[in-house]
Amino acid sequence: MSLVRLTEVLGGSGPRAVGAFNVIMIEHAEALVAAAERAGQPVVLQISENAVKYHGALEPIARATLAAGEAAAVPVVVHLDHATRTDLTEEAIALGFGSVMFDASKLGYDENVAATAAVVAKAHAAGVDVEAELGEVGGKDGVHAPGARTDPDEAAAFVEATGVDALAVAVGSSHAMTERTASLDLELITRLRDRLPVPLVLHGSSGVPDDELVRAVEAGMRKINIGTHLNVVFTRAVRERLGADPDLVDPRKYLTPAREAVADEVTRLITLLAR
Repeated sequence: MSLVRLTEVLGGSGPRAVGAFNVIMIEHAEALVAAAERAGQPVVLQISENAVKYHGALEPIARATLAAGEAAAVPVVVHLDHATRTDLTEEAIALGFGSVMFDASKLGYDENVAATAAVVAKAHAAGVDVEAELGEVGGKDGVHAPGARTDPDEAAAFVEATGVDALAVAVGSSHAMTERTASLDLELITRLRDRLPVPLVLHGSSGVPDDELVRAVEAGMRKINIGTHLNVVFTRAVRERLGADPDLVDPRKYLTPAREAVADEVTRLITLLAR
């Protein structure tokens, strides 16, 4: 297929969602594309601002991820995740990303609207979609308030004022969870779905168990972000391989099983979300 915009994979009828997974290294991009091809479904490859900090720049990991997506046999969105810097969104747009997520959720409402609307104007002029966040999602190094909830009326006003194409909402999930024990406010998801004209995004999905993810999709979630859970899968595979052979020094020999473990789990998750 080819690289596509976010809105191209969030449409369709019925209770189904697209999986959005974090890319930290090229092995992640390779695993995610392989999983999407196995499942025969589109996928979102996300590069976060934290991943950019890890690499020291956006362009190297972005070009590798874009190349992986371009060669895929299924639609792939390369997406900038949780960018708080407008210059980073502009760089992603110039590189050819299909969407950017601008996170001004720590600002006051009026400042959030103004900053987000400015990013939307530049992105839309370049044919790029924009995701934003309203109603802080818990976790993430304590920056976001746990237990926060997005108000449907405020969210509707925000979407109208900014022109965003998708909205991440706070409904009970929390970033960076390593155990899948979160319980979501399904009634609020339904209210938000009925009130908003754009697709809903669930951040912090690593802490949400399978059955709750299915119910969230049935209630109206259309993009499901999963990062930390895959880090657990990846790291477990590396530990097992190194533990089995303490003399192993070739990274290809322990990264290969880790990449395959991620591909297996993402295939399962993509299928779960699209059923």
